[in-house]
Amino acid sequence: MLPILLTGLLPSFLLVCLGGLVRNRLSENAWAGLDRLNFEILFPALIFTAAAARPIAPESLVIVGPLVWAVLGLGLALGWLARPFGPERFLDYAGAWQTAWRFNTALGFVVVQALPSADLAYYSVTIGLAIPMANVFAVSALSRGEGLSAGLALRKVALNPFLLASLAGVAVGVSGVAIPAPVLAPVTLLAQAAIPVALISIGATLNWRALAKLDRFSAILVGTKLVALPMAVSLCALVLGASGPIVPVLVVFAALPTASAAHVLAAGFGADRKLPATLIAQTTLISAMTLPVWMTVAEVLARQ
Repeated sequence: MLPILLTGLLPSFLLVCLGGLVRNRLSENAWAGLDRLNFEILFPALIFTAAAARPIAPESLVIVGPLVWAVLGLGLALGWLARPFGPERFLDYAGAWQTAWRFNTALGFVVVQALPSADLAYYSVTIGLAIPMANVFAVSALSRGEGLSAGLALRKVALNPFLLASLAGVAVGVSGVAIPAPVLAPVTLLAQAAIPVALISIGATLNWRALAKLDRFSAILVGTKLVALPMAVSLCALVLGASGPIVPVLVVFAALPTASAAHVLAAGFGADRKLPATLIAQTTLISAMTLPVWMTVAEVLARQ
C-alpha cells in the first residue's frame, strides 16, 4: 500500500516544490491573478468533471448521502475547536477551517483502486455528493467572514462557481446524460490544469518553516482530518457491524488529506492564503504515514 500511496503523493510534492523555486519570478499580482483564474474557471471545471464523470444512481443518494454529509459535518464541528487558537479575523480562520473537512479527490481515486474490498462506483457517488456540501460549508463560512448581510451572503453562496459546478456535475451524473465529446473536451482540458496550477501556487505561498512544525491551531485541524474523522467512521462501522464495499470507501474518504481547492477558495475570498497552503502541505505530508494505517483498517472492517 505504501508504494502506491507514495506514487500518488510524489507528483503533488514536486509541484509544490516547483512553486517554492519560482516564487520570486512572478509578482504578487501575477500570483493573485493565477489564483483568480483557478477560482473562476479551472477548479470549477475540475469539480464539474469529477462529479459528472460517472453515472450516479438516484437510490444511492438516499444511502450514501447522509453518511457522507455526517462525515463532513463532524469535520466542521471538530474544526471549530481550533477557533480560540486561530487568527483573530474570522475570514482568515474560515480559510483555514475548511481544511478540516475538504478532501483530495484525485488521491482518493488512487487509494480506493488499491483496496481489494472497495468499490470505485461508491467512491464516485461519495465525491459527487460530498463536493456540493463541502462547498456549501466552506463558502458559507467565508461569506460570513466577509461581514456580509444574510441576503448578500446567501447570494454569494448560491452564485459561487465551486457550488454551481458541483450541483451541475451531480445533476448530470444523476440524469445519466452523456455530454458530447466535443463539448466535454475543452472542459476536461481546463480541469487537467487546475490541480497543477493550484499546487504551484501553494508552493509559492507556503511558509516552508511553518510546514515543519505543528502549533495547537494546525494540530487540531490536521488531527481532525487525518485521525478523528476516519477513527469516527471506523468505530461506527465496528459498533454497527457494518461491512461491504461502502465501509472501506467511507473510511478512506474520511482519511484523505485536505484538498488544494481550500487554498484556491480562500484566495478567491481574500482570506490569508498562507494558512490553508501550510495546512494542505502538512496534511498531505503526514497522510503518507496515516493513510496506510486507515487503508489496513478499512480492509479489516470490510471483511468482518
